[in-house]
Amino acid sequence: MKNKVKISVIVLAKNEARRIGRCLASLKWANEILVIDDYSQDATVRIARQRGARVLRHHLENFAAQRNWALQQAKYPWVFFVDADEKVPPSLANEIVRRVQERGAKAFAVRRQDIFQGHKLRFGENAHNSFIRLAKKNAGRWQGLVHERWRINGKVRLLKCPLEHRLPSLAELLRKINFYTDLRAKELQQKKKTVSWFAIMLYPLAKFCRDYCFWRGFRDGTAGLVMAMLMAFHSFLVRAKLWQSYHEP
Repeated sequence: MKNKVKISVIVLAKNEARRIGRCLASLKWANEILVIDDYSQDATVRIARQRGARVLRHHLENFAAQRNWALQQAKYPWVFFVDADEKVPPSLANEIVRRVQERGAKAFAVRRQDIFQGHKLRFGENAHNSFIRLAKKNAGRWQGLVHERWRINGKVRLLKCPLEHRLPSLAELLRKINFYTDLRAKELQQKKKTVSWFAIMLYPLAKFCRDYCFWRGFRDGTAGLVMAMLMAFHSFLVRAKLWQSYHEP
């Protein structure tokens, strides 16, 4: 696998010592590995440097701003974003190196293979997501406080091979849901969005039915049920926190 087109891989990190080594080990094909560290208090920086990454420390204001700042630090014309809890399988690495050489290529989306408690999630919401993670450095900008998206000026192609994404324990998932729903509720409040009691009740129910029934999350067994309920709970918390923001003393 020879890189004719130079690629920088960017990993955002904060206190990811338990996971980042596995992630970086899957990035040896890249021309540059750049870790943007939000002043971790564990061994994240030491591990990243041991794995050959260039580490820059930068305070996180919001995820879109952090990714846009990271883009400006990348050395090469193509940039691929990977999260610390993700791994790039060799099949995906080969596809990336090959497809950035396509005529007119500007950006690519990638699917994720989520793994929860040892179970590959093949149905439900987790099986329907794709994300723009690979693009030319100047092809667009990241937008959004949470669940940020890379807004690309041009056509986006789809990579066939998925990223491998190992979901954390249930306790850690709940902490992440609490953190991300805080950000999402704040984002909606800034946009002057309001919410009714009916929406607080209906949205989570509709999301569970979509993920578990229509998208057949039930076929993933108990893991599929737990994930569908967690996604519904996420939807409930966003709207409950938005409601609370308008009723705080």
